[in-house]
Amino acid sequence: MRLATIELHLIRMPLLHAFETSVGRTTERRIILVHVFDGEGGEGWGECVADEHPYYSEEWTDSAWLAIERFLIPECLGVAISNAGDLNRLMRHVRGNRMAKAALESATWDLEAKRRGIPLWQLLGGSRREIDCGVSIGLQPSVEALLERIAKEREAGYQRVKIKIKPGQDRELIEAVRERFPDLPLMVDANSAYTLQDSELLRSFDAFALMMIEQPLGHDDLFDHALLQKAMETPLCLDESIRTAEDARHAIDLGSCRIINVKMGRVGGHSEVQKIERLCRSETVPLWCGGMLEAGIGRAHNIALSTLPGFTLPGDVSASARYWTEDIIDPPVTVTPMGTIVPPAGPGIGFSVDRGRIDALTERHSTHSAEAHR
Repeated sequence: MRLATIELHLIRMPLLHAFETSVGRTTERRIILVHVFDGEGGEGWGECVADEHPYYSEEWTDSAWLAIERFLIPECLGVAISNAGDLNRLMRHVRGNRMAKAALESATWDLEAKRRGIPLWQLLGGSRREIDCGVSIGLQPSVEALLERIAKEREAGYQRVKIKIKPGQDRELIEAVRERFPDLPLMVDANSAYTLQDSELLRSFDAFALMMIEQPLGHDDLFDHALLQKAMETPLCLDESIRTAEDARHAIDLGSCRIINVKMGRVGGHSEVQKIERLCRSETVPLWCGGMLEAGIGRAHNIALSTLPGFTLPGDVSASARYWTEDIIDPPVTVTPMGTIVPPAGPGIGFSVDRGRIDALTERHSTHSAEAHR
């Protein structure tokens, strides 16, 4: 298999509702789509999940475009590979830039699955015929607004709820949610907003029977999380700190967490997800798939990886209609009344990509061929 042509599209999509966390407020997404061709009629799609700013990670949309176009595409075009996982070998000289790499690698996984005529989730080694879904709710203007959002999501069937917290907007929110929804499977996400000096406050969350507290401390920390986890009953979940399978191993060995959130873009692609999944399954550490406000292509890839057997907790893989008035795939992602998604049976990501919609949203485009790069 060879990548004969690679197209990049930078699209702009307004969110249906603003999404606010401890690191900022997002009202629209600028998303890089990667479209790869094998020169034999085969194609595949990937999506870069980098934010518009370098607040969640060091990468952002514009840096990812540059990394893909200037460094990654020249390494990959026209080179023979046996499978999509081989792309990591071609890109190994570029350090970091995992979201950029994941966009190109995931498109190639889609291409390979389509060449084989099987769903991507089967090619990845997935076994779940239905995945459990939860929702992530950003910071709201008021406590009552948060409670109304939660009630709406519960009515839609979602199996668990994650709420964002930050200093000054934490314990009061959790108390109110627990009072209104005493049996709700509930987790909170701090996005690295606290330090060990806040340990007493964080330990007080043990009273609320939370599923987990996600990334309360530093975005690249393992050691302080280990100290905090030893002092708490509530499981800690690591997100930003886990960028590789080695990070996951270190976190498990140190006792930094009891649960891990996996985001395909954050760890550099499906191949690294597979390594993390095998490790955590062997260590009996639960996994779940996090979300990055993906459009339909990225959401389809998340559905595929969520079928791997180690993903035992409901992920942030929710319906397209929660974020977009119109998605870029057909049909849009939908969730059953039971709060589940059935992986598509078609080859590759299993959804048709709406090229007309993408063209209408595109503000930047480039095409790269193996012939031109010789």
